[in-house]
Amino acid sequence: MNWNAHEFIWLDWIIIFVGVAAVAWAVWRSIQKDKRLQQGPDSEDYLFGKGEPWYIIGAAIFAANIGSEHLVGLAGTGAKAGVGMAHWEMQGWMILILGWLFVPFYQLLNIKMGKIITMPDFLKYRYTPATGSWLSIITLIAYVLTKVSVTAFTGGIFMESLLGLPFWYGAIGLIVLTGIFTVLGGMKGVMTLSAIQTPILILGSFLVLFLGLSALGGGSIAEGWTAMLEHAKTLNVGEDGVAYGTHHMFHFNTGDPLYDDYPGFWVFIGASIIGFWYWCTDQHIVQRVLGQRKGESPDVVMKRARRGTIAAGYFKLLPVFMFLIPGMVAAALAARPESGFALNDPDTAFGSMVKFVLPAGVKGIVTIGFISALVASLAAFFNSCATLFTEDFYKPMFKNKSEATYVLVGRVATIVVVILGIIWIPIMMSLGSLYDYLQGIQSLLAPAMVAVFALGIFSKRITPKAGEAGMIVGFIIGMIRLLTNIFTNTGKDVMTGWFWENTTWFWQTNWLIFEVWLLVFIMVMMVIVSFFTPKPTAKQIEAITFTGDYKALIRKSWNKWDVIASLGVVALCALFYIYFW
Repeated sequence: MNWNAHEFIWLDWIIIFVGVAAVAWAVWRSIQKDKRLQQGPDSEDYLFGKGEPWYIIGAAIFAANIGSEHLVGLAGTGAKAGVGMAHWEMQGWMILILGWLFVPFYQLLNIKMGKIITMPDFLKYRYTPATGSWLSIITLIAYVLTKVSVTAFTGGIFMESLLGLPFWYGAIGLIVLTGIFTVLGGMKGVMTLSAIQTPILILGSFLVLFLGLSALGGGSIAEGWTAMLEHAKTLNVGEDGVAYGTHHMFHFNTGDPLYDDYPGFWVFIGASIIGFWYWCTDQHIVQRVLGQRKGESPDVVMKRARRGTIAAGYFKLLPVFMFLIPGMVAAALAARPESGFALNDPDTAFGSMVKFVLPAGVKGIVTIGFISALVASLAAFFNSCATLFTEDFYKPMFKNKSEATYVLVGRVATIVVVILGIIWIPIMMSLGSLYDYLQGIQSLLAPAMVAVFALGIFSKRITPKAGEAGMIVGFIIGMIRLLTNIFTNTGKDVMTGWFWENTTWFWQTNWLIFEVWLLVFIMVMMVIVSFFTPKPTAKQIEAITFTGDYKALIRKSWNKWDVIASLGVVALCALFYIYFW
């Protein structure tokens, strides 16, 4: 047997089938145990799950974030543009903001409403019912544009490059498998699968990294790292003939071809705005930390949630090394014909590396982790869709229905979102490389979310109508920009006519700069609207006001070790920025 074969052999296939069956059995057993412990579970339990240990929360946040866009898009971006996209991944510090600042606010509203809230619940309470409904609509649209379509598309590419399955077989098969899993497993199944696949995913990806560096360095990981950086320095050649390199995160020289994509410090600000929305206000992530048992003390809930976000902060340091840098290694290996490694499409970089560097048997084990990661990530989207539609649209309109009806309606809504996501795939493919497309869409959705949540929580003077106006106007402007991106090839085409020639400031502005100014515009507009509309009611102000007793509960929920662990996340992020400046 050739243990170093660069393809899957019979041993790998046996391990994959046995491993998938073992994972399914472990998840089923966990679900059955949880059902025995529950008395009278309802749809809220299905949607949110019970209070899990902090390390499970950390793993679930990490698993919910890691999807096929990382296995395909992030590795492909590493192969093409180096560490320029690392700003969006090096955001462990941003997850800390969720645990330290936002969880106390969300938990306060949980107490006041007597139930676990959704993000639209918060906006309905703080602003107007229409504001929360608009968030639900926007979030569901975001799932179509950035979650289901991207996951299905990249899942198909990944399965094709790794297992040799035809593209649509892999894409549709992934969705069907995840749908079955979600229906049978619910949130408990997602949390359990997250705990199982996270260590496999991490260990497998680092095996790919280290064995890839070893192959590049002739047996030495250190020499492989040096060779990777030296190759990156020869890339990204400008019109002046200078190689600006892809080994640094910031691009300040206007002659640098990557300057148009990642202009100076704008890239850090723009990535932080998207990160703030995703990590602190998106139902997909917040749902992971809000789970709790009825009657549980708020300080216990906050302690568990905060420590879960700290653990997730450390996990979030890993994807750059798990996916982006292996993409850079793949590009360097492909530049050496004698290595025997070929890379025809950057998006196949990670799957090709798995087949090339991992020994027989290990390929199968690692593939189990990757399939589990794809299913867990997509299942988390499915649960979030069910949460939003059921809790924020169907329940208010059709009260006193059975819990089975509510769960069924949530699943039907999810199926609709999935179908729309698949239909969107051809349009998505026309809007540039995968990861650039993904962050570009998020840059159009994030400013409205960030403005409305940040001002709503940290300012008592912003009025209900101001929040509603900020959400609606910000979303409309973002969608108009998306339409111009479709018509103008993301601002690259030469457009003629009065309209296009007089609106270049709108459709040709760099996407990150546009995002920052859109945020500023929305916040200024909300402040102005607040001068001319009725003030928030006392009840709405209470939703963001900490009493002395509640402040004591917050203080009781953390100790010095939580602070030290959090500072560790910040320090590691800073060191990465210093190294790849």
